[in-house]
Amino acid sequence: MQKGGSCMVFGEEVYSVLVVSSNSRFNDAITPLLPYSEYYPVCFVSNIAAARREILARTYDFVIINAPLPDDFGTRFAIDTSARTASVVLLLLKSDSYEQINSKVQPYGVFTLLVPTPMQTLKQGLKWMAAARERLRKMEKKALTIEEKMEEIRQVNRAKWILIEQLKMTEEEAHHHIEKQAMDRCCSKKEIARNIIKTYS
Repeated sequence: MQKGGSCMVFGEEVYSVLVVSSNSRFNDAITPLLPYSEYYPVCFVSNIAAARREILARTYDFVIINAPLPDDFGTRFAIDTSARTASVVLLLLKSDSYEQINSKVQPYGVFTLLVPTPMQTLKQGLKWMAAARERLRKMEKKALTIEEKMEEIRQVNRAKWILIEQLKMTEEEAHHHIEKQAMDRCCSKKEIARNIIKTYS
């Protein structure tokens, strides 16, 4: 298991979960819904201060907050976690605060459920969270791919400029030189560009 995020077990996604709840009855009820084969590790904390420490220490796929907590209601923590991390957040709310809090956290992508709720509904909620986490994961990969491509373009352009300046190549010759070197050495154009930059810097 990696320190942050989910891992693969027998070809299935296994999600890490942080449960923030001071209600032992709720904790006992949700535990069977989080089997080791699908959710690992599962960490229980009983207040927001401990939850903040956990979030700083590692990345969780899911954060489930059974509000209110002894030291804080949990709204700000839910918003911060959803906005600043890759965690999918579920905030469980009682009927007297549901409407007000739901409208406050929804714009930040926080899921909410009214409690008490049937365990089947909570189980369905976990499936929503898994779907949301996978969408986030795809977006993260796509963003990383675009950033990597942009970085390669920047490096190659810088290397071409060096070849034009130092070896008096044309732009076309410099482009061909980098492509040929990459093919001959079976490596990326970015790696060739870095070597050129290092050689002439």
